[in-house]
Amino acid sequence: MILSLEDRLLNSWVKLSGLIKNNRITKGLMYNEATVMLLLYNRYVEDGIGLTSVKEIIKETGMLKSLLNRTLNSLEKKGLLQKIHGTNDKRKLFVKCVKDKLDVFLEVHNSSLKLAEGIIQVIGKEDAEKFISIVKKLDLAGYRL
Repeated sequence: MILSLEDRLLNSWVKLSGLIKNNRITKGLMYNEATVMLLLYNRYVEDGIGLTSVKEIIKETGMLKSLLNRTLNSLEKKGLLQKIHGTNDKRKLFVKCVKDKLDVFLEVHNSSLKLAEGIIQVIGKEDAEKFISIVKKLDLAGYRL
């Protein structure tokens, strides 16, 4: 029997998830912590400040608010991020990475980049660009598993 395209796609997804999980690309940080820090770091690189609203993090990551709150508290306890309440509305919460502690995140990030480099060596730059394009397409469509 020949597997359907859906079965093959699901099998590939499971294999990719296993590769990522088994290589622990977030060594030193919990997965959700690394996800939030990556988002904050990318914002910091873009504008030199990295101030991001909690609402925006929820939208970008798809995390539940309760999970994100636990993650933010953990990162704050580790000294990796700073919470800032809105000036006009104290209910609005913003966060940014602590510049002096970026080396802790960058250690995790650099090991993840090495994994990505290895994948690019295996699949080639063209397929890596296709993969990025596919993930962007899913994200733009609002696709969540």
